[in-house]
Amino acid sequence: MTALLRSLHTAVPPTVLHQEEVRDVLAAQPGLSRLGTRLVTAAFNASGIERRHTVVEEWQDGGRGTGSGTGTFFDPETGHILNPSTGVRNTVFTDHANDLYERAARGALEACPDLRPEDVTHVITVSCTGFFSPGPDYQLVRRLGLAATTKRIHLGFMGCYAAIPALREAAALCEADPAAVVLVVSAELCTVHVRVANDQDTIVGASLFSDGAGAAIVTGETAEDKEGAAAGTNRTPALRLDGFATVLTPVGEEAMAWNIGDHGFEMILGTYVPHIIDEHITGALEPLLAAEPELAARPYAELEHWAIHPGGRSILDKVQARLELTDAQLAPARDTLRDYGNMSSATVLFVLKYLLYGTDGTAPAAEGERVCAMAFGPGLTVESALMTRVGGAG
Repeated sequence: MTALLRSLHTAVPPTVLHQEEVRDVLAAQPGLSRLGTRLVTAAFNASGIERRHTVVEEWQDGGRGTGSGTGTFFDPETGHILNPSTGVRNTVFTDHANDLYERAARGALEACPDLRPEDVTHVITVSCTGFFSPGPDYQLVRRLGLAATTKRIHLGFMGCYAAIPALREAAALCEADPAAVVLVVSAELCTVHVRVANDQDTIVGASLFSDGAGAAIVTGETAEDKEGAAAGTNRTPALRLDGFATVLTPVGEEAMAWNIGDHGFEMILGTYVPHIIDEHITGALEPLLAAEPELAARPYAELEHWAIHPGGRSILDKVQARLELTDAQLAPARDTLRDYGNMSSATVLFVLKYLLYGTDGTAPAAEGERVCAMAFGPGLTVESALMTRVGGAG
């Protein structure tokens, strides 16, 4: 049985970070060297990001909206960014993550009016930016009123690519059990780990990462679904999950990593990462496309839609150039990066939502058109998925 991604919903915190304001605050920190200040300006100006979202309200209006007194992350009187412990940062994650998980999950469920909360059989949650137990999988069962027998899986600390393995697991569950209804939710609060340092990895991370959540409902494709698709009478658009692939690049283990430090989680995002992706992306696509030789034989640009994880502007530039994709094919990823930044594992779900529903009610992906999703993370790991748009008006 083929699995269908029936709905997608996203959620972000209300506090908006404007890239220029954050750049100026970070560049003014007393602990930065002259080189560090130049790196901040260069990284922020080249990011391709205009705005992001955060759960850290102290960052509102570049720190000017916090009032008097010393905060946890920002001191408005001195303009200094503070350096709380990992425990304090994780407490902020615990305090805010559940609301994002719930908002995204409720939206995904509400987009499937034929399903009730008690119909959900499995919950798969994803995050690499915080830990607590009972975890978000448990909290969603309680908050959404799911059955107490709902089976739960949490994928933790995998990094930016983790939403695709979550969808792969959901598809496998639905293929094995035609009655399965799987709720997949990813929530990342990357900004709780922002800190000041002169090294390029920390600066690039501060210029890119943001907070957000994405959720999907995955079920099996029934005979009624197939008949409706053939007749063009499906009520809502969906993505048929055709196949998945995982590839570890021959190099790059040291170029991208995610470690736990005493003052937050520490991202290693080497400047060579875009070059590694450039050199190995075509090889990473080979196992995904091998199942459809006629598709593998065509130029990449003939596969209509691409949901690329916008790990950064330079990564998107390398992907576009190597695969010879058009500006329109990269627009969902670039627009997501511009408006939301890099929300780690949740980001590719934002890009898929863009393709499925569009921004003006008209979906870019039409009935029968193919979608290739790709995300990159520590290892260097490349996760990919091949999908087909079905149902709804194209």
